[in-house]
Amino acid sequence: MPVLLGTAAACATLGSAVAADLPVKAKPVEYVRICTAYGAGFYFIPGTDTCLRIGGAIRIGATFNGNPWGVPYFQGGTGGANAYNRSYYTTRERAYLFLDTRTQTDYGVLRTYASVLFDFSQGRENISGGYTENDFLFIQFAGFTFGKAVSEFDPQWALTKPIIGTSTGALSGSHNDTGLPQLAYTAEFGNGVSGTISLEDAQPYRSAGTVNTSLGGSSALLGPFGGATIGYGTTANTFQGNAQGGDHVPDIVGNLRLDQGWGTLHVGAAAHEVHGTYYTPTDSDSSHPSSTWGYAVIGAFELKQLPTGSGDSLKVQASYGNGAAKYVFGGTWDSAGAGRLAKLGNGGMGFGYVLDGVYGTGTSIEKSDAWQAAAFYEHYWTPQWRTSLFASYSRISYGSTGDALLLAAANAGRLSTGFTTASGSFDLALAEIGTRTAWTPVKDLTLAAEFTYVRLNQHLTGTFTTTGTAIPGYPAGSTFQLKDQDLYQGAVEIRRNF
Repeated sequence: MPVLLGTAAACATLGSAVAADLPVKAKPVEYVRICTAYGAGFYFIPGTDTCLRIGGAIRIGATFNGNPWGVPYFQGGTGGANAYNRSYYTTRERAYLFLDTRTQTDYGVLRTYASVLFDFSQGRENISGGYTENDFLFIQFAGFTFGKAVSEFDPQWALTKPIIGTSTGALSGSHNDTGLPQLAYTAEFGNGVSGTISLEDAQPYRSAGTVNTSLGGSSALLGPFGGATIGYGTTANTFQGNAQGGDHVPDIVGNLRLDQGWGTLHVGAAAHEVHGTYYTPTDSDSSHPSSTWGYAVIGAFELKQLPTGSGDSLKVQASYGNGAAKYVFGGTWDSAGAGRLAKLGNGGMGFGYVLDGVYGTGTSIEKSDAWQAAAFYEHYWTPQWRTSLFASYSRISYGSTGDALLLAAANAGRLSTGFTTASGSFDLALAEIGTRTAWTPVKDLTLAAEFTYVRLNQHLTGTFTTTGTAIPGYPAGSTFQLKDQDLYQGAVEIRRNF
């Protein structure tokens, strides 16, 4: 018996040892897999059939004799006044991050996209803090786009112009660098042809505003310098004397596009509702002008295969707006003055307004007419070096009735900062020409330098006299001849994409 027990124990021990040496099936490991269906940078989220791309950029730049990203000194203040105590240069630093997901479904690709921007501008933020903005937030499914995306009015290359200030520095054309809330549907017709219809929230990008020129006192039309200035987008793009606030109906936008290897074609149109407020803003019994509809149209093309060299491109656009001025004078470059442009120089002053329309107490709204043309050419000297040339011209007018309303207000002292003895018209034009050279020493790192000349062409003759000290360095009662203005500026930038 002891022998049998000992043998059994030995066998049990041996059996345990052998069992311990047997291989055990490991749990499956979820490795990250590359997703090639949507271009470089995508990978499958482990455990799902959704592809994800994470990316962004660091952008650092400086502008000389201008605002960040090449925005000209046309909004009054020390820069527009050419004051000795103005900033001779401005700097800005930005970090971009984005998330892009794609999932194939029975209805096509389900896409979500979100981007966030961290910004710091010297002289605007405090020493350690900037601001955060959400530029694009949208979902695309079964041909629909829901959320904050590039306006369907704009061509495909709207955010890839060969300049440093893609939307802010370009004075002419439609820009919406932070996207517009929209509900859009796109139909694909094949062979690169598509069409889109969209309802878009017009505020603040698309509403240049209307002005009741009959108002005086604290409701006076904003003068060339000083007065109320509103941070762009913090309200409904309103300013002192601007009688438009809030949306009544969304803008209705449509386009047809052709996207081919050789380039793109784009035509678009928009309907934009224009309204004012009560003739006496504090009295609803005073009635108000009837709302009206403005509109804008655009045509644009891009050529990618040029005989001048590999990688060269030419982008051209032209647009017209009736009561829809911000489809022509786009972006945020005019934001500090909320529709007003003003600059001292050439021995005088130039100023004017970018508005959807004007009216007086008891009158209807006189809509503005605006048009623009712009071109951007880029040439690659080598794969690392490239130079672009760009030019634009944009103009706005108010017609004989609109001019009469504006002149009556300006000459009667209804400007918030002074009065004019003027004749002529409030027609205003901006001409811009510039060049940028960029160097990419290694992939995704670009250093660029840019030079720009801008001319503000106004059509008023006479003088403007201040009634206060709104213009830096000039006492009350200072008088300036009304005349055209020139501005020369430069900009540099370093950008790292990832």
